[in-house]
Amino acid sequence: MSTSAIPESVPTIRPKEFHFPVAVDWIGGRRVAARVEGKPAIEIAPPPAFRGTDPELWSPEDFLVAAAGSCLAITFTGLAAREDVAYENLRVEADGVAGRRRDGRFGFTRICLHMSARGPDVGAIERLARKAEESCLVSASLDLPVELEVDVGYAPGERSSAATP
Repeated sequence: MSTSAIPESVPTIRPKEFHFPVAVDWIGGRRVAARVEGKPAIEIAPPPAFRGTDPELWSPEDFLVAAAGSCLAITFTGLAAREDVAYENLRVEADGVAGRRRDGRFGFTRICLHMSARGPDVGAIERLARKAEESCLVSASLDLPVELEVDVGYAPGERSSAATP
């Protein structure tokens, strides 16, 4: 009789798995506080577009768009550091667009990211920006298109005081 058991001498491969625990507590009205151990709590409320009453507070929608934009920026900085690519004035402007989706539900239909940076190697910055968007954990996890526009400065031969991060 044959069994399909894996012999003890063959190691099993387990994929990496990371956890990001967050606790959300209701604090009254339509406000909640998000907490991550060891970090300050963040008060969250609906945006004015959804009858939120405090436009100074972050909304869940703000956080989703900020997650995509900041993930692009942070992933880019890591790639640039690994490849020793100098840049300065890195900025990501993100716009989350919500409306009627193809499946008939109301939700985000796309996130548009505009990344700008300056540096002596324009081609390397643009290549790393595109690679960062492809490998960003947040964008890869979303079930909607993430559109990237890259604006890189300095023509070949221009000098800058850009430092390698």
